[in-house]
Amino acid sequence: MSNVFELTNVYKTYKNDGKEFEALKDVSLEVREGEIFGIIGMSGAGKSTLVRTLNRLEEVTSGSVKFYDKDLASLKARELREVRHSISMIFQGFNLVNQRTVLSNAEQPLKIAGVPRKERKEKARQMLEIVGLLDKQDVFPARLSGGQKQRVAIARALAADPKVLLCDEATSALDPKITGEILDLLKKINLERKLTIVIITHEMSVVEKICDRVAIIDDGSLAEVGDVKDVFSNPKSNAAKKLVFPSNPFDPSDPSGRIVRIVFDGTHSSEPFIANLVEKTGLKVNILSANTRSVGGIGYGQMIVELPESSEDQKTIIDFFTEGGLNVTEVEHHE
Repeated sequence: MSNVFELTNVYKTYKNDGKEFEALKDVSLEVREGEIFGIIGMSGAGKSTLVRTLNRLEEVTSGSVKFYDKDLASLKARELREVRHSISMIFQGFNLVNQRTVLSNAEQPLKIAGVPRKERKEKARQMLEIVGLLDKQDVFPARLSGGQKQRVAIARALAADPKVLLCDEATSALDPKITGEILDLLKKINLERKLTIVIITHEMSVVEKICDRVAIIDDGSLAEVGDVKDVFSNPKSNAAKKLVFPSNPFDPSDPSGRIVRIVFDGTHSSEPFIANLVEKTGLKVNILSANTRSVGGIGYGQMIVELPESSEDQKTIIDFFTEGGLNVTEVEHHE
């Protein structure tokens, strides 16, 4: 599998009123062909700056960004235009032209590329059919819902037959139900068209639903990168733990007590492991919170539990869970 993007030691420094601000610090990562790659971080972490380096809307201060082994910084204007033609973007604000119909919006990139009128209208109609909006082709954007507007933006992005689709907070203005529908559509497009998709978001639920791999950006640095299921099951960086762990407002009821997070996938979900713990060891845990979610199409559960005071009992319980194939991670107080 070839790399679509390859970033090596990327720095981005902004200068303002004589002061310097490092938005990206030594970021190195690859995006593979055909995958859905998530870039997640809190507001101001640098993720939008990072995505804008992928099509050279932002020039890097140092390091390199390669697109299919071509260093973007070395490209002449014409070559850069060709690369950008291969990379489409959709945004939080949809960026539709309100004075044009849905069909006219969808055909816009083809019009810019000089595609003949009949051909571009036919192609735009095909794209609207893919996103389920062919019946709205003569409607103006003002009469569409937010989800429908984003579908038009996706149709417009697909019209140019891009190799990559960049989604910058594309679902953050939508309600959860519509967000789910848009993410399902992106996954379908990824599978059917083998389209590489890069998703920028601050919501872990978006990454968990459709991404194959994820990079976690924290204060301009790459905190962690890996398969989504691995990062969810066993986050290593503090930034990943904050995004993945459910909120824990509890302290242990005893100073020597410990709180842990237990993660189990669909293959363990039918096992009564808490009941088995009591039956086999005689030891009990205090369940503080529990939930389940789909990560990459696989059902995962997680539970925050308080262990007994005795360190020996704590070890017995943790060993019981880990030997049963569950992932156990220490939870800091007031996560």
